[in-house]
Amino acid sequence: QVQLLESGGGSVQAGGSLRLSCAASAYTYFWGWFRQAPGKEREGVAAIYTNSGRAYYADSVKGRFTISRDNAKRTLYLQMNGLKPEDTAVYYCAARPSDGAWSVASTYQDWGQGTQVTVSS
Repeated sequence: QVQLLESGGGSVQAGGSLRLSCAASAYTYFWGWFRQAPGKEREGVAAIYTNSGRAYYADSVKGRFTISRDNAKRTLYLQMNGLKPEDTAVYYCAARPSDGAWSVASTYQDWGQGTQVTVSS
């Protein structure tokens, strides 16, 4: 089991930026970011293969968010620009050792504790 620790959440005004980080205790084959707003389902935001760097994004964040990783540091990042109030949620880092639908939460094995992102209008 891989331990994941997120950081970087906070409060910003609409149009602002934040960068989330997720440090892993061991190698991860495939990992990504999910978010969950109050009363809503957990949704996939972006995900990436550790080795190839191939990335996937939700339509709602394409062009605004960028996922990246530093393999030497075993750290995953999510650069969030042009933040909107609807981006407000708890953001979770998740990892898995195999392939699957990237945006389906149940396909991920390991989860971080989450970090709050709040965007005010």
